[in-house]
Amino acid sequence: MTGRNKRHREESEKRYEICVGGHLGEATRIAFPELRAQARDGNTILSGLLADQAALYGILYQLEALGLELIEVRRVP
Repeated sequence: MTGRNKRHREESEKRYEICVGGHLGEATRIAFPELRAQARDGNTILSGLLADQAALYGILYQLEALGLELIEVRRVP
């Protein structure tokens, strides 16, 4: 990947915060290696850069498949 292509990819990535109910155990957190997990107010915030909306929908699908409660999804600067 050239520097220009890498820069374009990084510019197209968006940072998201996804709040799920409860605290995620280590086994569940490893299902989301591209995201950082942080406990907050009895919930877990998953945050990180996602390449596009398809990547976001993939994460949301994983959350649903694992039976996790989705509380909020936010795109952050």
